[in-house]
Amino acid sequence: MGTSTENAGQGAPHGPRAQEAADGPATPSAGGADGAGQGAAADGPRAAAIGPQPGPVDAPAAATGAPVAEPARSGCPGPPVALSPSRASDFLQCPLLYRFRVIDKLPEKPSPAATRGTVVHAVLERLFDAPAAERTAGGARAMVAGEWEKLLAKRPELAELFADDPAGEKLAGWLADAEALVERWFTLEDPTRLEPAERELYVETVLESGLQLRGFIDRVDVAPTGEVRIVDYKTGKAPRPRFAEGALFQMKFYALVVWRLRGVVPRRLQLVYLGSGDIITYDPGESELLAVERKLLALWDAIKEATATGDWRPRPTKLCGWCDHQAHCPEFGGTPPVYPLEIRPADGA
Repeated sequence: MGTSTENAGQGAPHGPRAQEAADGPATPSAGGADGAGQGAAADGPRAAAIGPQPGPVDAPAAATGAPVAEPARSGCPGPPVALSPSRASDFLQCPLLYRFRVIDKLPEKPSPAATRGTVVHAVLERLFDAPAAERTAGGARAMVAGEWEKLLAKRPELAELFADDPAGEKLAGWLADAEALVERWFTLEDPTRLEPAERELYVETVLESGLQLRGFIDRVDVAPTGEVRIVDYKTGKAPRPRFAEGALFQMKFYALVVWRLRGVVPRRLQLVYLGSGDIITYDPGESELLAVERKLLALWDAIKEATATGDWRPRPTKLCGWCDHQAHCPEFGGTPPVYPLEIRPADGA
């Protein structure tokens, strides 16, 4: 087992993966190489879904494919009740950022990049509604503007992204960039040979410890032999190898949830980077997923401790420059909001 980068063209750009607004997730080649002969989920007829789906979830659309499964920001402040890949990444990056997003539910400004990711994900999800022969690059490009209009109707505040664009030139360029990302996907996978078992699948499980894990998976492929492949689309560039573990953590999280739901370890995890034209695959094993489970349990213990004590410390990194909450962060001279939860006395009494 191991990690491989496939379909990476000569000179394909790479770079560190910055904190994304929501995040985030077949054989990589058009001909289906890397295929079922090695046990990867094969292209073929639609297979059974990955377990029953629970009821509707009040969660915003993932801007770049990353699941968002936390309580709605409009709700009252409260303690965390579950863990998703994006929120786990938040805490690992900066506990104070986690608090701002999950407990305080502070608003964040929409970004062009994150919103473009939402539109691209919608196109790649709904493309499979059409018969295989009609899944063309041109048809997919034509869907971009329509998906943007649908998103704007649901979230009118996104209009502010182009408020200073009376001539529409900025919007036109933004849509063209989204179309280019969609078209690049066709050089990495052949949708006429794919029939996903699930798209934008909400998964949720409760571990024996009581920890609830949940999230949204961009695509699930199931081979006729039952082998499962989990696929996640990224609209950014593939990370350098030393930064790849962060993205793989998200995929291993999904694999753990699917394993606990179905009793089957996914055969393959696949990250499709549309920004650089790379596909990264990883074949997990039970021992690795057990290690991920232990890590999540330790992480959850740390979150519960911070929730009880109110001790959410900032962790400065280069990613701070992209944070919307600098005005509330002590590292930038700000003051966090009054902690909305009861704090446990220092002696634990």
